[in-house]
Amino acid sequence: MIRVFLLDDHEVVRRGLADLLQAEGDIEVVGESGSAVEAVRRIPALRPDVAILDGRLPDGSGIDVCRDVRAVDSSVRGLILTSYEDDEALFAAIMAGAAGYVLKQIRGTDLVDAVRRVAAGQSLLDPAVTARVLERIRHGVEEPRELRSLTEQERRILEFIAEGLTNREIAGRMFLAEKTVKNYVSSLLAKLGLERRTQAAVLATRLLGERPRQP
Repeated sequence: MIRVFLLDDHEVVRRGLADLLQAEGDIEVVGESGSAVEAVRRIPALRPDVAILDGRLPDGSGIDVCRDVRAVDSSVRGLILTSYEDDEALFAAIMAGAAGYVLKQIRGTDLVDAVRRVAAGQSLLDPAVTARVLERIRHGVEEPRELRSLTEQERRILEFIAEGLTNREIAGRMFLAEKTVKNYVSSLLAKLGLERRTQAAVLATRLLGERPRQP
């Protein structure tokens, strides 16, 4: 049996997916949630083979959940199911270790096939797209307008966020008060049009590429 966890903030969608998958006989839905925060807590405990993750949620995204869950248990295969065909979201999904990225317009039979393929260890990500993303990481990209709007301090903090440091750790590195770092983080997120640190970390990885880190 293929064990599946469902994450979608619409109960009707979850019920439809559960009915579709469990009608197959070889797929069992072992858990579901409408909350990103709850999913991050429950998925590692349930240890599904595949987690079908909604791209956008009120309290986060399936991509964030995929990254957080795989940091705990890399055997869970993340399948991002989204209504939005977005290159940046696809990039983020690849960076988060997702095994697949499909649109909600997908036919039911194709989604069932996608679950089976992902559970079997296959990737549903287009190799050409993946290669292009990795190329962007290796060589970096031209500095965009948004990054140019950051102060030097904000750029350094963005780099530290990309390294996974907390506000307290950043404060220690930069000899600043933790509250001051928090204010810098809020400012740079606003300038970049982002809501969460995880989004900033993904963006920084892409934008900064292999630029030398400041000491």
